[in-house]
Amino acid sequence: MPPSNLPAGLDEADISRVIEAALAEDVGTGDITSLSVIPEDTCFTGVMAARQPMVLAGLFLAERVFMRVEPKSVFTPMATDGDKLQAGDVIARIEGPARGLLTAERTALNLLQLLSGIATQTRTYVERIAGTGCTLLDTRKTIPGLRHLSKYATRAGGAKNHRMGLYDGVLIKDNHVAVCGSVAEAVRRAKADKRPNIEAECDTLEQVQDALAAGADILLLDNMDTDTLRLAVDLVGKRIPLEASGGVSLDTVRAIAETGVDYVSVGRITQSAPAVDIGLDWQTNDH
Repeated sequence: MPPSNLPAGLDEADISRVIEAALAEDVGTGDITSLSVIPEDTCFTGVMAARQPMVLAGLFLAERVFMRVEPKSVFTPMATDGDKLQAGDVIARIEGPARGLLTAERTALNLLQLLSGIATQTRTYVERIAGTGCTLLDTRKTIPGLRHLSKYATRAGGAKNHRMGLYDGVLIKDNHVAVCGSVAEAVRRAKADKRPNIEAECDTLEQVQDALAAGADILLLDNMDTDTLRLAVDLVGKRIPLEASGGVSLDTVRAIAETGVDYVSVGRITQSAPAVDIGLDWQTNDH
């Protein structure tokens, strides 16, 4: 059975690259344990289940790992990415030649647990700011090589993607400002280069005024306390969107969202989200 279609925004070549790299480091020249102790004609049926409350993300990736190692396997999803699951909920059933499935097991689970961990952490933040009118954004603080998958997982958790990389959005940060001399000059240069949707990072209300006057399209309010954020919101007066960032945690995110900013960005949802616990229990088929 061929793997299911990829979710929107993901590329087959990028997914294949991730899978091949993950299998290469784990399997290497071969799964010598399974080759030694599992008869070639043995078939297994496996049940994949959540072992804790979680939000699912990356099930298609686990399916592709199993199919890559054992093309004769049958993978039957029992849940959908974005689903909020409880401990014991069945995620998928897998059956096929035992050697191949055992070889693929750890790689499939590693990827699924990682992405589901990101989605679970993201959903927690999204629920914490529900009703404020503020939208959660992710950042570029991702595990190298897993950018698109990590940002897919934040979408599954309910966040909106910020720029995917340096190539698809202008974000003038403090070091750009230091080189240019001022945030206004940095914005001016980006506008002169005819860049759309220019975002400028501001550390002070003075910078907010300067960036706004220079024609920035969105402002990133960096490491401002809630009182200063409210002043910035009043100063801008809904003329352009505002994003709050810097040191945001579950304890502070709602108060930040309630200041009236349009977005709050959180690096830790991709940078340090703990992997969730997913089990895969096997039963030998009689034949």
